[in-house]
Amino acid sequence: MKIALMDSGIGLLPAAAAVRRLRPDADLVLSWDPDGMPWGPRTPEDITERAIAVAEAAAAHEPDVLIVACNTASVHSLPAMRARFEPRLPIIGTVPAIKPAAAGGGPVAIWATPATTGSAYQRGLIERFADGVAVAEVACPGLADAVHHADDEAIDAAIASAAARTPDDVTTLVLGCTNYELVAERIRAAVQRPGRPPLVLHGTAGAVAAQALRRIGVEPAPEAVADTTLTVLLSGREATLPGTALSYDEGRFLRAVSPVR
Repeated sequence: MKIALMDSGIGLLPAAAAVRRLRPDADLVLSWDPDGMPWGPRTPEDITERAIAVAEAAAAHEPDVLIVACNTASVHSLPAMRARFEPRLPIIGTVPAIKPAAAGGGPVAIWATPATTGSAYQRGLIERFADGVAVAEVACPGLADAVHHADDEAIDAAIASAAARTPDDVTTLVLGCTNYELVAERIRAAVQRPGRPPLVLHGTAGAVAAQALRRIGVEPAPEAVADTTLTVLLSGREATLPGTALSYDEGRFLRAVSPVR
């Protein structure tokens, strides 16, 4: 089987690593957009145009399913993408994990890009799944871009800024951008308040990986033999995993288990 993932940048790495752990025998296609990222500050129309182009590059490799491993693209572009590719190519979106976060009772904070924060889609999820729960929407300008470039100083500054704007009583934090999952423990350390219960973080990588397998009718098989390919597309150009991806555990894991060839 072949599973494709797309994003504006390296935020697709957590979901790709989750897929690889569930199905080591799946070929992977990773498609992102260094020429156009970050997508967060773009208009919804521009995001959709970029997202479809990145998806087209992945679709050319004839995957069985495509994971849109990007909250911003999913929030703004899923209807257009599904109209373009389904039913030929199933599309799996990634949306902020507000439902499971709110189930714990809160208070909840949602960290997301400026394009996702305050969007009608995110507000709809809050109204649908977090009625009666205190929810703080925290825009994190610059954080996704800093993570993509593995810029530690910029990452620390963006995390500190968002943490300062996060209410002190928050018990649960939604990582509303897939890039943020790459620095989850740094975020936890910045938001955790002394004397408070351990902060609960909610990402999406495991859930979307499992949903992709369900959609194509296969079961997890973590014991399967890993003899697979990893195709990397950078704004449509075949490449290898860039050094910034290898700054993170997920990128190093993917290279070790399935070298690019």
